[in-house]
Amino acid sequence: MQRPLVVGVDGSAGSLRALDWAVAEAARHGAALRLVHAAFHDRHGSADPGHAGLDAAQYIVDAAVERARRACRPVQVEGVVIAADPVDALLDEDRRTRALVTGSRGHGTLAGLLLGSVSLTVSARAHCPVIVVRGTERSVHGTFHRITLGVGDASADAAVMRFAVEEAEARGCELHAVRAWRAPAHHAQYHPLLTGGPHVAHEELASEALTAAVGVSLPERSPATLHREVAEGPVGKVLLGASAASDLLVVGATRTGDRTGLQLGRAGHTVLHHASCPVAVVPRSV
Repeated sequence: MQRPLVVGVDGSAGSLRALDWAVAEAARHGAALRLVHAAFHDRHGSADPGHAGLDAAQYIVDAAVERARRACRPVQVEGVVIAADPVDALLDEDRRTRALVTGSRGHGTLAGLLLGSVSLTVSARAHCPVIVVRGTERSVHGTFHRITLGVGDASADAAVMRFAVEEAEARGCELHAVRAWRAPAHHAQYHPLLTGGPHVAHEELASEALTAAVGVSLPERSPATLHREVAEGPVGKVLLGASAASDLLVVGATRTGDRTGLQLGRAGHTVLHHASCPVAVVPRSV
């Protein structure tokens, strides 16, 4: 049975946008929706939100459930209130869900921050895919018919590739595997079997690495419309450029056994803060 999608809801515009996206996503995959609201109150150092807080929390959840049902999608929806910190509440769901879905900003986000702390922390620590719904309206509504997968030095891990393939198949769209490359400033040495100068050499080496990574990790059942692309520049900049014409950007993240620190690379931080489309952070199977 397909595991549900879990959506963090807090009544903010960002979480409602994420909810609308998740309804369509659940329908595509035949999954149920589980809407989670964390009712946390620490004014007196307690996690007990009190009766008034619980009533307000239940109202937020009930309104979110009603909004999801009004979308008229064949999706089963349930909503729960959890007396916990939002990060803890969502991370506690990560073993029982296909993916966690969050908005890019919630009520608690300061105006100067590009990404809410809850979304960033969950993306950096969860042991399941986390999808942060951000970007332009065209991307959020899936008008480009393209999924972009970032392939880095760690290769296109099988779990990351499988997630990207499933998304492309569910949407019936193209999958673009993208790898960035940069030539060293000195150009002192390059592959002796490649011709055309060091820039061409590095580009061809990147293309070879991409083909090898995708070939090893690609599931047996893969979309016919798989494209391999290499682009010169910093990884973050290349992926941001690709996100401008994508419905979803998929990147991998290595997880250690614990949940200390923010386990994201520089490129992961960059796309979560600046991408022009929703971003899926998928843990690599290490």
